[in-house]
Parts: sequence; structure tokens; C-alpha cells
Amino acid sequence: MNDPWHPLRRFTQARIAQGRSGCGLPTSALLDFQIAHAAARDAVHQPWAIDRFAKEVEVLGLEALSLSTPVASRVHYLQRPDQGRCLDEASRRLLKSRTVEAIDVALIISNGLSSTAVDCHGLALLRTIIDTYQRSSLRLGPICLAANGRVALSDEIGALLNARLAVIIVGERPGLSAADSLGIYLTYAPRVGNTDAERNCISNIRPPDGLSYQAAAAKLAYLSQEALRRGLSGVQLKDDMPKWLLEPDDSTPGSKSIISTAALR
Repeated sequence: MNDPWHPLRRFTQARIAQGRSGCGLPTSALLDFQIAHAAARDAVHQPWAIDRFAKEVEVLGLEALSLSTPVASRVHYLQRPDQGRCLDEASRRLLKSRTVEAIDVALIISNGLSSTAVDCHGLALLRTIIDTYQRSSLRLGPICLAANGRVALSDEIGALLNARLAVIIVGERPGLSAADSLGIYLTYAPRVGNTDAERNCISNIRPPDGLSYQAAAAKLAYLSQEALRRGLSGVQLKDDMPKWLLEPDDSTPGSKSIISTAALR
């Protein structure tokens, strides 16, 4: 192929240099597009098997709390983003009934906009984050699992658990080259009413094509320590992590990916 763009395809999953057949795409490129589109739709509409995930968390020796939002279905979730940002009354009562000491981090997992992402990467990422946090002095609360949650759900959960930080692992909106990407959002002093400008985000966690679990956990641990030390997060908390603390692993393509810590969504 003489297309000068074609050699660039090895550097990106973006749909460049697809070729053409007459005025349209070649059959192979069209079929690849249709498969990717179907995978993205499935990621959004597939329900999350939260009970099975809770059992897998408990196998790790961790306490898992299954919580709910007022969302009744995936279609409802897409139509009413506001209801994915709050707990239902039963879950709110459950957290209020717990007599727990103050904790440093409330760790939450939700399928968000991609159940596929949580199924593929959720448990492995959680295990890596727990291992990284346990090497520090940070106190963790129970692992909160909330199906059909939005990022801001972490504010209410973190506040009810009396946590200094809320961290939510959530399935990201799928694109046509990535239907299995996870994001992590961190908020200092979680409380209902926080804005997205008060959050930091680590995105595109999906080895081997995106960020590795180890790189994401290391970045999260650094941002967590800095947020607690400085008493802030979001646009005021810049990513000044020394490069030597996050040396890329040549054997893991995802470790070379760019880490985003901007306040998003």
C-alpha cells in the first residue's frame, strides 16, 4: 500500500489509513468497524453481575458492600444520569447504620458506562490498588460495589463512610477502538454537591493496549498522598509525580500510555 499514513497505524488504534474501495471502505475495514460498534453497544447495555463480583472480592479477604442507585435498568441509566449519582434509600440506610471510625479512603467500583470494562479489568485493578495502598499507612473502608453509578456517586458514599478521600473505579464511555476502558476518579473531602473540578482522573486503564494496573495504582497512591497532605484535589492538585516513580516497563505496552489527571466529566 502506497498510503503514507499506513505506517502510522502501528502507533495508534485510531481508524486511519483504512484504504478504500471505490468511494467506500474495503470490506475488511467495514466489518471491523461494525464489530467495534457492536462491542461498544454491548459494553453499555450489558448488566453487571455484581453478586458474582462481590464474591470474588470476598475471596481476596476484603469486605464487599453491595449498594444500589434508583436506576432500574440500563436504559433508565442512560436516560436519567442524575439518578446514577445518588444511592437509593435502602443503601443510604445501610451506610448510616454502620458504626465505623474515620477512614482515609472509601473505595468504590461501578460498571458505569461499560460493564465489559469492569468484567475484564475490575478485579485485577482492585487487587493491584489494594496491594499498593497497603504498603502505605492509609486506612481503607469496605469495598463498595454500586451498579449503574455515575462518578459523583462517590461523593455521597464517601461522606456517609466519613472518608477523607473517595476513589471510584468506573467503566468509561466506550469508543470505537476501546470498549473495555476503566477510569479512576479521586475526590478529597467527598460530600454531595462537589463539582467535577474537584476531582482527579486517571483514565484508559486497559492493559495491554492502555494503561497498566501497576502504573494506574502507583499514580493513584501518589495523588492520594498528595491530596491528603495538601487538603485538596481536582484542578488545584497538579500531577507533579517524579518520573522515576513511574518508570515504564518495556514488557507492558500499557505502561507507556499517557496518564490523564485532569478533572473530567
